[in-house]
Amino acid sequence: MKVLGLDLGGTKLAAAVFSGEGHILHRESALLAGREGRDAGALIIATARAMAAREPFAAIGVSIPGIYYAGTGRVWAPNIPGWSDYPLQEELIQAFPELPVAVDSDRACYILGERWQGAARGCRNAIFLAVGTGIGAGILIEDRVLRGQGDIAGAVGWMGLMQPFAEKYSRCGCFEYHASGDGLAQVARDYLSSTPSWQGPLRDMDAAAMKGAEVFAASAQGDTLAQRVLDEAIGFWGMAAANLISTFNPEKIIFGGGVFGPAGQFLDRIRAQARKWAQPIAFTQVTLELSALGGDAGLIGAGSLALQAAQPAHTRSHPGQPARSWTVPQM
Repeated sequence: MKVLGLDLGGTKLAAAVFSGEGHILHRESALLAGREGRDAGALIIATARAMAAREPFAAIGVSIPGIYYAGTGRVWAPNIPGWSDYPLQEELIQAFPELPVAVDSDRACYILGERWQGAARGCRNAIFLAVGTGIGAGILIEDRVLRGQGDIAGAVGWMGLMQPFAEKYSRCGCFEYHASGDGLAQVARDYLSSTPSWQGPLRDMDAAAMKGAEVFAASAQGDTLAQRVLDEAIGFWGMAAANLISTFNPEKIIFGGGVFGPAGQFLDRIRAQARKWAQPIAFTQVTLELSALGGDAGLIGAGSLALQAAQPAHTRSHPGQPARSWTVPQM
């Protein structure tokens, strides 16, 4: 059985046809190129049709950069204008009435992908901590993705990890402000502003355009201010991991996203920080690992959604449940 996975990001759409065993048979990508609203939806449909013409498939799974609302089939994607309550699933069903369609958030697809083909294979309780432009977590509990009352579970960028509260946290959350890719750059700008005499690679960079990658680059050049920013982020990553360990008692926490990446070199230090804060028995039962799938985690997760959607109802792991909540196929 072949299925189609589509992973929509902030700037591009990745698509792949998968075999039932999880092998990618064909893949393509297309730039979002500033598309908004229905134009972004049309790109997904056009890409799926082009893939079908080349490699027919039995179901479609889509990962979106935001929240999928199970009750309505609509999505919220803050980086795509016009997608505050967008009827993506309805449009896909209308375009492909003969095929099962499943949609879910990117963070859910990250852990589904790792569970199917990556570092979480064989796990029933695992968490994917996605650290990129923002921060979110895909949380697998007893082999199901945790959703929450309004499908918002996993918004861990809003963890409060220090006192006192500052108004700057109201936009994105404390954890995300300090330890996301954009957060690293913002903290570096804060330090540069408060230390006008500082001289080093960070000072030579365009502060307004700075991203997390520049902080890593400056640190590698020996900039002690950049190293301070990363030292603090390591503390936040470790503390957040500890809170997740103590709350959910997972088998694995998997670090991924664009920041991990370059932050993968700090995994031992993050583990040491987590050990200080976590419930001690739960800590002995968890491993902290890097993503095995890298940038393909969401795409492979979308493929696993599609494969479950393609299964006859009586063979699904959780019959009668929406496609988005079925157990990930075990290979």
